[in-house]
Order: sequence, then C-alpha cells, then structure tokens
Amino acid sequence: MIRTARRRKTRRVVATGFALFTLVFSSLLHSEKYNKVKLEPYECGIEPVTDARDRYSIRYYLVAMLFVIFDVETVFMFPWAVIFNKLLLFGLIEMLVFIFILVVGYYYAWQKGALEWA
Repeated sequence: MIRTARRRKTRRVVATGFALFTLVFSSLLHSEKYNKVKLEPYECGIEPVTDARDRYSIRYYLVAMLFVIFDVETVFMFPWAVIFNKLLLFGLIEMLVFIFILVVGYYYAWQKGALEWA
C-alpha cells in the first residue's frame, strides 16, 4: 500500500517536472522577433488574397451539414453489417426502413435545391 502511494507521488512529480521543463525550455528557444510573414494566417502556403471575415453563401454550410448528417447515418450501417447473421429477417427489414428514411431525406433535400452550388 505504501509503495503504491510512493509510486503515484513519484509519477506526479515526474509528470509535473516534465511539463515545467518543457515550458521553460521552449520559452528559452523561441524567437521574440515578430515580422509580417509570421503574423499572417497560414493557408497551406497560399498567399491570402482577401480578408478572413468574408461572407459565404448559406448553401455552403447547408451542403456541409447535409454531408455530415448523411455521413454519420451511414456509420450506423457498420454495426448492423457485423451482426447481420444474428439479426436475420428482422435486421434486414429494419435496415431497409432506415435506408428508406435516408433516401426520403435525400430526395427532400434534392427537391428543395439544398445540393445546388449555384
């Protein structure tokens, strides 16, 4: 019991010491000189042309949300596929209902023009 408490204390001291050492060491190494290039936002090596606060069309966000929704819904198909042999006909019917609901949602979004870029 005593050895376990000592090990925990030792681990905490080592973890705290490592964190403090890393912070002090990095503050000694970093450059305090700032220039125009260092203060620019990083955009994959591309020179920024406009301000970062430009307005974007709501359709961009709508398509992104639809992608996330349908992508997450397809994740539910993986566990079903793993235990498909155990579910038999019940599992097949449930998945067909699930896919039908997804297709209806996709069709609705398509009819409303949510998937159009222009």
